[in-house]
Amino acid sequence: MAEKYLTPEGEKQLREKLEYLKTVKRPEVVKKIGIAREYGDLSENAEYDAAKDEQALLEIQIAEIEDTLLNAVIIKKSNIDTSKVSIGTKVKLYDLEFDEEVEYKIIGSDESDPKNGIISNLSPVGSALLGHKVGETVDVSTPNGEVKYKILAITV
Repeated sequence: MAEKYLTPEGEKQLREKLEYLKTVKRPEVVKKIGIAREYGDLSENAEYDAAKDEQALLEIQIAEIEDTLLNAVIIKKSNIDTSKVSIGTKVKLYDLEFDEEVEYKIIGSDESDPKNGIISNLSPVGSALLGHKVGETVDVSTPNGEVKYKILAITV
């Protein structure tokens, strides 16, 4: 399993989501199961089956979040090395094909938001850039073909 990375903000959001699932969503599902039980014969009770399925999915989601929080590496700005591209850095690039500058922040996959320039360390661009330094040119294999970027700056 690949190592998971979270920013402190991402960790906070996951903790809040976990709290919501446990304190709000879980009791709602238990209530649905109780109401469905009152309909009688459980062997042909679609509401009961649906509520039990919802409960199973909810428990899986809770377990996955707990696992992520337990095992994730929290990326703190003070620990980020800007001498090379690493998780947690912002990278200013020059796209050689389109003659334009682009900027990406590289973080873990749980927090990526490509439309806003926040990409995963597991994405084609993110993984290709990791470990490279300012001034280097990097070839990136993307689903749309090869792209060449020159690294202009690395910041936090």
